[in-house]
Amino acid sequence: MPEVRIRKIATALEEIRHEGGPPAVQPLLRAAAMAVIENPFAGRYVADIQPFMEDLKPLGLDLARRLVAVLGGDPARVEGYGKGALVGSGGELEHGALWHAPGGYAMREVLGGAMAIVPSSKKVAGVGARLDVPVTHVNASYVRSHFDSMEVGLNDAPRADEMMVVLVMTTGPRVHNRAGGLAADQITGKDGLR
Repeated sequence: MPEVRIRKIATALEEIRHEGGPPAVQPLLRAAAMAVIENPFAGRYVADIQPFMEDLKPLGLDLARRLVAVLGGDPARVEGYGKGALVGSGGELEHGALWHAPGGYAMREVLGGAMAIVPSSKKVAGVGARLDVPVTHVNASYVRSHFDSMEVGLNDAPRADEMMVVLVMTTGPRVHNRAGGLAADQITGKDGLR
């Protein structure tokens, strides 16, 4: 299995106080952790790429722990999450799909067994590209107040032979959410949906 070669890791934190309405009682925090790594499959077709998912697991745990720390250190404070991958032009979309399990399960583990599927986005792109990472509630995907996203990107990544893998966590619903649907305090927590 290829070694995960990290060029750099970056974190970003947003503190959202309002979206044009009254100031929130508690600002929403959105944070992203991004790792720019060498794509061991860039420039060629490799049939069996699944073993690289195992290699990515420690990186997933590291990024998930960094996010909890950036958000104050208490995993119970995290209410939303998502993941994504930007693949450099020498790679293919399927290389970004290798981040699904290592990124998602890492966040679930660090958060103490979150129930909901971790939403994801991925694309092949050039240096400086941006990615919208979708976010849903950590225990119930149908909690509409927590449908969100965070735009991420770095000015020098991904290079053609790289990938940028991303995890995002949030501390609550969208500021000024009022679109109805299942409320967070109505979650039954049995199936990851409701």
